[in-house]
Amino acid sequence: MHLNTIEMEILKLIENNGRIDVNDLSKMIDMPQEDLEATLKKLEEMKVIVRYMTIINWAKVDDYQGVTAMIDVKVTPKRGVGFDEVAKRIYRYKEVQSVYLMSGVYDLSVTVEAKSMNEVASFVSEKLSTLDSVLSTTTHFILKKYKHDGIIFEQGEEDKRIVVSP
Repeated sequence: MHLNTIEMEILKLIENNGRIDVNDLSKMIDMPQEDLEATLKKLEEMKVIVRYMTIINWAKVDDYQGVTAMIDVKVTPKRGVGFDEVAKRIYRYKEVQSVYLMSGVYDLSVTVEAKSMNEVASFVSEKLSTLDSVLSTTTHFILKKYKHDGIIFEQGEEDKRIVVSP
């Protein structure tokens, strides 16, 4: 699908700030607000704009308890549909946040969110590994997020002291 220059500019601006006011956006790209709203609606209907999201740093929330795991999955692709069918079966589970087809040793990368490591373990042993096409899995737990979707989570103050050595 080919997008024009204005549509590309709109996408780049809202990708960085999905909450930007439509009036402000129309001024930034010099387009009447009605035309902008029609363009946004068209991009949403075409599924170019899939969803407007918020990135939350859950490490800052005291009462939040949850874990995120990245699971590498080796699968046997099915004739005629390749990896798509098994990927669809995996992404339908409520625990699954994302599924990517990968190059390299593993075929799929699956991101899972749960309340505990035990819940992730149960998901892997009772749901994921029992699928016919799944040959093996390797689970990695995320211990700390430094950067996600281009957003740096912990930007500490730069140390401006002069280094002194004996």
